[in-house]
Amino acid sequence: MKKHLIEESILFISILKWVVIATGIGVIVGLSTTFFLKLLDWCMTLTTAYSYYFLFAPLGLLVSALVIHYLEPDARGYGIEKVIEAVHKRGGKIYAAIVPVKLVATIITLATGGSAGQVGPCGQIGASLSSVVADLFRLNVSDRKKLVICGLSAGFASVLGAPFAGAIFGVEVLYVGSIVYEVLLPSIIAGITSYHMATVLGVHYHYYPVNFVPAITEAFIFKIVLAGIFFGICSILLIAILKYGRVAAEKITASLPVRALIGGALLIALTLLFSKQFAGTGVESVQASLKGEKILLYAFLLKAVFTSITLNFGGTGGIVMPILAIGATAGSSFGGVFGLDRATFSAVGMVSLLAGAANTPIAASILAIEYFGGAMAPYAAIACVVSFLMTGHRSVFPTQILALKKSSSFDVEIGKEVVDIKTIFKHREKSLVGWGLKIGGKIEKFYNRRNKGDK
Repeated sequence: MKKHLIEESILFISILKWVVIATGIGVIVGLSTTFFLKLLDWCMTLTTAYSYYFLFAPLGLLVSALVIHYLEPDARGYGIEKVIEAVHKRGGKIYAAIVPVKLVATIITLATGGSAGQVGPCGQIGASLSSVVADLFRLNVSDRKKLVICGLSAGFASVLGAPFAGAIFGVEVLYVGSIVYEVLLPSIIAGITSYHMATVLGVHYHYYPVNFVPAITEAFIFKIVLAGIFFGICSILLIAILKYGRVAAEKITASLPVRALIGGALLIALTLLFSKQFAGTGVESVQASLKGEKILLYAFLLKAVFTSITLNFGGTGGIVMPILAIGATAGSSFGGVFGLDRATFSAVGMVSLLAGAANTPIAASILAIEYFGGAMAPYAAIACVVSFLMTGHRSVFPTQILALKKSSSFDVEIGKEVVDIKTIFKHREKSLVGWGLKIGGKIEKFYNRRNKGDK
């Protein structure tokens, strides 16, 4: 009895401790997110008032690249990727210099016509501030990592206005197929606090209740599964475009300034050729898709290309908002091709691509509920899981740790970073694929013998 009493007392104190700490982190991240979003909005309003603001893209990428290179190299990239890396490799240690550098470089990138998002920078800024707080209070490595995850969750929640999806995203994105349950409570508290802090300070969020929701039938579920497969393929394409964009940038030139100028010139050419809608965060494309408006059939591929050029040729920013934009426009295209409701499949695509590309099916499903209402929950969940499985052992965040094999038909090493994963197919007669290959081989032999007999 005494042993149980001691255990319960320790757990009570631990819960109380993290409620207080997570609330404080939520306040800090909510304040920083609001400052960043309002400054970004002001700068974007100022520059986009000029029709040809995107002509400054080469200068924007150049300044962004040089600021990061000379002041804080860890501010390079997506933001969330660097947080994952810090948690896994440095005990959650993130330097304070990232905050101003990431803020300034992201605003310069977006305000001059780059294609990137604001979620990653806010997540990285929140995680960095959390790491600083951990150092101030001399917390141990374990507690610092928890605090950094809370900061990441709070940043996601306060940018997208989705506190519960943000909380789950922070504890789900570190590992492929696993959730860090011990940080779940503080992440939720930090996310809710940050969201409310941003709301009080004047940040406005857009929610899109979906009016068209058909009855749950086998036929419609089949369409949702097909859509999930399509969004999984789109996730694979996005990951490949980002990867080969990086390879191309490195092969073109080793000079950072030259690379930035080339990337900016490419953005100008593509913008003049297609549209300004592919610059910026992609919020306008998301809104148009969710209203059921007709979208260019290959808009999702163009957004992926714009984003890859921006992030690989000197610019910086987040990848989450472009993922949502790519998913929404891909869903609109899917609905248009098959004569389905564009708005519904845009909503499904928006969250499904996040589930596949970032390996976060649970957070993406919850985001669907927070954005579109509970009626979308069963469809979104099915498509998110299918997309997650279809993407395979890939990710837009290469330092995610693999904690789950997505199929027993493959040999993959659990516990390694996704970037180091080598997928080997196990040709087993007992597997479904193995049976298919075996039957196919027998049919081929039968026809070969038959053809020889005819001759």
